[in-house]
Amino acid sequence: MIRLITTKQLKNLMQWETVIGLEVHVQLATKTKLFSGAPVNYGFEPNTSVSLLDLGMPGVLPALNLEAVRLAIKFGLSIAAEIAPISIFSRKHYFYPDLPKGYQITQHALPIVKNGHLEIALADNELKRISINRAHLEEDAGKSVHEGLGGLTGIDLNRAGTPLLEIVSAPDLNSAKEAVAYLKTLHTLVRYIEISSANMQEGAFRCDANVSMRPAGNNSLGTRVEIKNLNSFRFVEQAINYEVNRQTKILEQGGIVKQETRFFNAQKKATWPMRIKEEAEDYRYFPDPDLLPLKIEPELIAAVEASMPELPAAKQKRFMQQYGLSTYTATLLATDRELADYFEKVTALAANPKLTANWILGELAAALNRDNCNIKQSKISAEHLADLIRRIADQTISEKIAKLIFVKLWNGDNKHQTVDELITKKQLAQINDKDYLNKIATNILTQHQKEVKSYQAGKKQLFSFFVGQIIQATNGKANPAVVNQLLHDMLF
Repeated sequence: MIRLITTKQLKNLMQWETVIGLEVHVQLATKTKLFSGAPVNYGFEPNTSVSLLDLGMPGVLPALNLEAVRLAIKFGLSIAAEIAPISIFSRKHYFYPDLPKGYQITQHALPIVKNGHLEIALADNELKRISINRAHLEEDAGKSVHEGLGGLTGIDLNRAGTPLLEIVSAPDLNSAKEAVAYLKTLHTLVRYIEISSANMQEGAFRCDANVSMRPAGNNSLGTRVEIKNLNSFRFVEQAINYEVNRQTKILEQGGIVKQETRFFNAQKKATWPMRIKEEAEDYRYFPDPDLLPLKIEPELIAAVEASMPELPAAKQKRFMQQYGLSTYTATLLATDRELADYFEKVTALAANPKLTANWILGELAAALNRDNCNIKQSKISAEHLADLIRRIADQTISEKIAKLIFVKLWNGDNKHQTVDELITKKQLAQINDKDYLNKIATNILTQHQKEVKSYQAGKKQLFSFFVGQIIQATNGKANPAVVNQLLHDMLF
């Protein structure tokens, strides 16, 4: 017997799958622009860092910045991608006030990097491989300025011509959280290999998100909507979640999603239409007649490969094997190259990797966050922290006293003094003398006979009270481990 179901029942049965691909624009850390000698620097007065080429003046010819090529190769190697022996620069035509030439020089048909991948960690610590279809070199456009101009729009061309690496993922991401995880991993990587500052506030790391929906289990792609110029991880997540909900409602109501370009309104946390999505033919791509094909010799690739640092994933695995750190701790340390270097420097001096990791990710991280600075700006040197770690390990000082010394070092109250000098001057050394502590413990128990009887009657939580009394009587200098053992022997 065949049963008909209602439209409402059909909608309830339908489940949608989100499909996301990301295009990330990374400004490369070169001193000059991609095709001109104008300097690259954020924060210049508007239109003071431009050349005749950037202004689109006729008769001026582009000259490729080879440092940008080297940095692109470096990225390709870091994602295990193919480096194209021949790549071509094309002209991408569109007309906008911040593009004086009327076209953008980019790599279209033959990009410098293709077929790489990046692994991201999901919430359950499972790894997911995201394919990177291509990464190509192109010049950045200028910037439209709206603020403080009384309703007018100004054009700042300082950014025009800045080298960009556009990194295009495959549509392998299936949620906003996965997209953010991918972006954070990519952000860490480009900073780690030192090809970009990746400063999102300065526009050095920007993202366009392509979002579509399809019925669950269907391998064909839905209609793609592009969300332009997302410059924070939070905005990426909010924009994608909004777009997923918007498209799902359209589809469940029997509508058709339009292929278009949209922008994200951060105040309203919503996407808004910008224009109908262009296709490749709309840009009238053709090879730039002023630029020869770029030929990359194997010797150049080998030289770049020789200069590569240890990558985050490899460092994380080494930290686990070499230092016995947990996956979580090793990942936190390996994510930041400078932090990892600091950890290894302290560990080499203190020979106590686990205690070092705890202090770096605990007290030091809290101080850095509180003062809004990075590890390079730390007010405590690796040598001072190593001294502190050694004195904790050999029980010269307690963790509590160590924290007091840490604060003094951080605040600069005792400049030009070593940790050992501080311990001696302030008489902070931990008391380990069992005979001395035994006398104090005996005195404390004698003064608190009522509490002793309550403890022996079963009120075991009073044990910490006795410990606290002894610690207080020694101004925090008594070794807690010794005190605990003494009290255990005396009360049982």
